[in-house]
Amino acid sequence: MPRSLIYVAITSHGFGHAVRAASVINATIQLNPAILPVLVTTVPHWLLESYIDGEFIQRSRSLDVGVVQADSLKMDKAATLEKMQQIRSQQNKIIAGEVNFIRTNKVKLILADIPPLASAIARSANIPCWMMSNFGWDYIYQDWGDEFKAIVDWVRKDYQQCSRTLRLPLSEPMNAFPNLTNVGLTGGTPRYQAMELRKTFNLTRPKEKTILLTFGGLGLQAIPYENLKLFPDWQFITFDRLAPNLPNLIKIENRHYRPVDFMPLCDRVFSKPGYSTFAEALRTKTPIVSLTRDDFAEAAVLLAGIQNYGYHQIVKQRDFFNSKWDFLRQDPLPPIQANPLPNDGNEVIAKSIVEFFQK
Repeated sequence: MPRSLIYVAITSHGFGHAVRAASVINATIQLNPAILPVLVTTVPHWLLESYIDGEFIQRSRSLDVGVVQADSLKMDKAATLEKMQQIRSQQNKIIAGEVNFIRTNKVKLILADIPPLASAIARSANIPCWMMSNFGWDYIYQDWGDEFKAIVDWVRKDYQQCSRTLRLPLSEPMNAFPNLTNVGLTGGTPRYQAMELRKTFNLTRPKEKTILLTFGGLGLQAIPYENLKLFPDWQFITFDRLAPNLPNLIKIENRHYRPVDFMPLCDRVFSKPGYSTFAEALRTKTPIVSLTRDDFAEAAVLLAGIQNYGYHQIVKQRDFFNSKWDFLRQDPLPPIQANPLPNDGNEVIAKSIVEFFQK
């Protein structure tokens, strides 16, 4: 029996968009293994494999750029503008190539997070395009000056043409998107028992003195790891392969493991603003310590979200780079809202996809 293909267009920006899209796709193929996902993204294949327990195809294409960054905080607006202008100038060629792939393989649906070009591809292929996100790139670019105005208008025009929008929590209003449906938090679910991880990685400190350091797929330059020496009776966990060897720093280098797998063992997750890290921390009820991030509009929305729904600490970048991290000795603040966010986003979106293919 032929497989039903879904074309999953993922923005080329860090790892977070790929994580949440892969989490939804994993839930989809658990419900219906006859659905074969084609993930259109340039993220490393191992990242997708760590979230998808089943067969998938990766089509290495970049349909947008998001933001060009040196690391998870440092943005290059000029390079971002140049790359987006280049994609816009080549859009007819890009669309033609993707439509040919879609028709050849009889793809019936596009799920996009959140390349605007995906809706143009869907229109040309005469199939629906569903968008899933908590923000649009127009929301980021609109505050970056007049030179971005043409790009903002182009992006919004494409977003307005999608068939359906699955709006994630911690979101901006997403006024450019039609047919909005609110869904719950997405993300991975821990795969291992706490005792198993403790034994495998020799995690000897109690949960109250265990901190997960995770700053996104792009990482951070010049993390002040020397501050860890001020906490000799604590243990810190990192996925940074370039981190120094310190007695109280455990480096996770096996790419089968993910930050979410360690969250239940930790008193706090120390991160920068990012939907997928925040969502997985909220889903596992792990307090969040987050850096601030200026000039990236989504960051303010995310920080407001964790203050509303999670135990949290907000740390200014200068205090991260120039202090002795005394804030870790303080208790996180409780959430403002009494009721947590729903955490069923994977399942709700997956069910909608499965129902689409059953029609």
